[in-house]
Amino acid sequence: MTGTAEGADRPGTETLEHDAPYLDTLDDEALFATLLGSQAKAIGAVERARPALIGATVAAAEALREPGSRLIYCGAGTSGRVALLDGVELNPTFNWPEARLHILVAGGSASIVEAQEGAEDDGAAATRALDELRLGAGDVVVGLAASGTTPFVVAALEAGNRAGALTIGMANNAGTPVLAKARCPVLLETGAEALAGSTRLAAGTSQKIALNIFSTALMVRLGKVYRGRMIDMRVTNRKLQGRAVAIVRDIVGCDEARARKALAACEFDVRQAILVARGATRAQALALLERHGGRIADADRDLTQQG
Repeated sequence: MTGTAEGADRPGTETLEHDAPYLDTLDDEALFATLLGSQAKAIGAVERARPALIGATVAAAEALREPGSRLIYCGAGTSGRVALLDGVELNPTFNWPEARLHILVAGGSASIVEAQEGAEDDGAAATRALDELRLGAGDVVVGLAASGTTPFVVAALEAGNRAGALTIGMANNAGTPVLAKARCPVLLETGAEALAGSTRLAAGTSQKIALNIFSTALMVRLGKVYRGRMIDMRVTNRKLQGRAVAIVRDIVGCDEARARKALAACEFDVRQAILVARGATRAQALALLERHGGRIADADRDLTQQG
């Protein structure tokens, strides 16, 4: 969808939806309907980006299989906060090591609770932050910017390229530097907004959807999921203990008592507990997982065939 005629010389995300009613003229029902309809554009944008998003995920999985390689998110404003939301979930959900994840938000931690809009222009800050991380060829840098022009994100991608890292750029406007600088460009073309220039709406939603898909698919390919369950999650509270019990029960087909006993014997390591609930000792479970590089699917199959 294109912007209005007077916005033809501006990026699509900075313009108003063509023929869209002015939000401030609508009654409550129409206002809700208009905003909801505009959000639906995010799904279409991600669908059109499917080949690029799949390619980026495959490339990232290959890079991150190398020991010590790191996943680094970089963004400013809404995009930075979207990146933060996605990144912070990777450790509890998939036990992705904290040392292998970095989230660079323009303006630092202060920008999480209070907008630091001017920080997005400080490309040198991104360069310094990545230089301090000593980027390597095995690292993956994911840069997000709705406009596609944010200096902080562009500089991060340039630093990643210089280091030989895999660079992935997500932007909501075509033909922009974020896409041009990335080895894996992902265009999420949401177009004009119901509220002109407010990229926290359709553009931000598309980025959240894209990152949800990217990071989840990435963790699946890295062996963090088995039979549709989070077998590498960190069990840190009572709710998650119950979830771990359910996972072991569902995969092994055992009762709750057996699942709890196996988890207790393995200090609530779900992957080990699956094998112990099948009849292995913890030592045997550890040996099987080591033999198969931590891949629970292969370890479970090996144990089943032995039985």
